[in-house]
Amino acid sequence: MAHIKLEEGVPGIRGPMVFSPETTKPMREFVDVLLRGPHSTLTAAEREMIATYVSSENDCYYCQHSHGAAAAEHLNGNYELIDQIKRDYATAPVSEKLKALFAVAKKVQTGGKNVTTADVEAARAKGATDRDIHDTVLIAAAFCMFNRYVDGLATWQPEDPEMYKTMGKRLATTGYLTTGWERPVAKAEAK
Repeated sequence: MAHIKLEEGVPGIRGPMVFSPETTKPMREFVDVLLRGPHSTLTAAEREMIATYVSSENDCYYCQHSHGAAAAEHLNGNYELIDQIKRDYATAPVSEKLKALFAVAKKVQTGGKNVTTADVEAARAKGATDRDIHDTVLIAAAFCMFNRYVDGLATWQPEDPEMYKTMGKRLATTGYLTTGWERPVAKAEAK
């Protein structure tokens, strides 16, 4: 049960977003630009993978599964890759650049000052640009906040994998600004 009265049947961060749309509207706009916008040199799948990895490290069930599903949908349904990244990104079949960016994201997740010049240089040596590094740090920092928002309010975090697959498809195709954020999930999704 959530620590505050949230609309029943609305999972994860969506509950607080329904509760306080005036303060969470900028968050929706921000995450849509951050994870889907054309400004980044990282693909939408890579950005979702970083969000998933950080959420997994923060043990936020809802965020790691919803963003993991979005990443998998961007990767033609490759849920196994997302699970591998969460288990051990160093052995996952992703680029060396992305592995170096996961290392930077992990440092941000434990504390921003933990990122060292050596970490950044290691990412650059694997092909990361300044934009890649910037976006990785921003995604990691933002998802620490989002994860703490979800978990700090003890929001409902369903365990139904099909619900997350449906959500991942929606996020990958329509993003974070759709009306699905402002209304409770359909009964089929809430089961």
